[in-house]
Amino acid sequence: MSSFASHPSLAGFADHTAEPARLGFDRDRLTRIGHWMDRYVEAGKLPYAMTLIARGGAIAYLDARGSTEPKTGEAPAVDHLARIYSMTKPIVTAAAMTFYEEGRFQLEDPIARWLPEFGDPRIYVEGRGEAMKTRPAEGPITIRQLMTHTAGLTYGFFDPGPIGEVYRQANVDFSNSPETLAVVAKRAAAVPLCFEPGTRWTYSIATDILGRLVEVIAGQSLEQVLRERVLDPLGMVDTAFGAPEAKAERFAACFEKTADGGMQRTDDRTSSKFLGRSAMHSGGGGLVSTLPDYLRFTEAMRRGGALGDARILGRKTVELMMLNHLPGDLASMGQAAFSEMPMVGIGFGLGGSILIDPARAQIPGSAGEFAWGGVASTGFWIDRAEELSVIFLTQLMPSSAWPIRRELRVLTYQALVD
Repeated sequence: MSSFASHPSLAGFADHTAEPARLGFDRDRLTRIGHWMDRYVEAGKLPYAMTLIARGGAIAYLDARGSTEPKTGEAPAVDHLARIYSMTKPIVTAAAMTFYEEGRFQLEDPIARWLPEFGDPRIYVEGRGEAMKTRPAEGPITIRQLMTHTAGLTYGFFDPGPIGEVYRQANVDFSNSPETLAVVAKRAAAVPLCFEPGTRWTYSIATDILGRLVEVIAGQSLEQVLRERVLDPLGMVDTAFGAPEAKAERFAACFEKTADGGMQRTDDRTSSKFLGRSAMHSGGGGLVSTLPDYLRFTEAMRRGGALGDARILGRKTVELMMLNHLPGDLASMGQAAFSEMPMVGIGFGLGGSILIDPARAQIPGSAGEFAWGGVASTGFWIDRAEELSVIFLTQLMPSSAWPIRRELRVLTYQALVD
């Protein structure tokens, strides 16, 4: 195991990687995680793998295998920059909830109060193209529906259906666009919804729309809001919409799975669309971050909204976010997420998934676990019952390429013995 935990970027987190038993972990069992990462890297399935396990605010395990730049064989630095994609969503939702705490909105408020272009939503009925039939929605889209992906929106690049097709034709795409949130959000509002708001769950551009709503409420860009309300208070110095040119040497390359189970490069550090400042502040997936930065966020949330002297949310607000806001689990709410995780026994809170029933989900863990991941196979979870923050970083698309997140849960909990 490496000595990553002593890196200056992890200041404030005690290093117990040499003596994990003090945190309730069996050291020999933890070594299985390294062997597991090695198997993926040595088989050419991942460029690199980095795993951090913290308990009670102290680091029990932190190690990495492989290379963030296979061309040169660079070993992962603890503070390397990675595209976290949808791990942006919990950060943006937390920022939005700071306005909720100020009485600026209620969760059931219609979003059309701030985004009038969404004031007359229509629901898809049947057909495609010019033959498409729609009807007026029975109710408005609410802020809570944006936060829980029950607003009737979708993702154009994931959805093969008729509404996904319209998204692609209308260029409703928030990923690294040279346009702004305001421009693309207005295009999204002109497309029919997939279903009546609140009746189903579909992974979607909802958090991008939430980001735009936050901009209107704040009268600031989403980047400014995140910086002032979450990133700066928590000391997340390397998290931003894009990797600055000055930090390019720390930026990892990104790959995708090939048909034969290998991988090929899709995004290079020297020419990446994520390099430099981005005009598009995608609340759904635009952030670049580091493991130490994201640990600061997960630990603040695990501790009820505070890290050290910095408080970004109140304890009861965080508790509200980490409750299941669906009538059942995701599997009972329609379309599953585009990941390797089955959705049985798993619900959704405000900005992330909630483990409802470990037995039904068939994974070890604790009821109430808050989690999510990114399309480049990154992931995290917060287990408040066991005082755990777990973060996994790599850069391989799509997240469904390998069952990494389920396997890491097993490897983490089998090593927890006290």
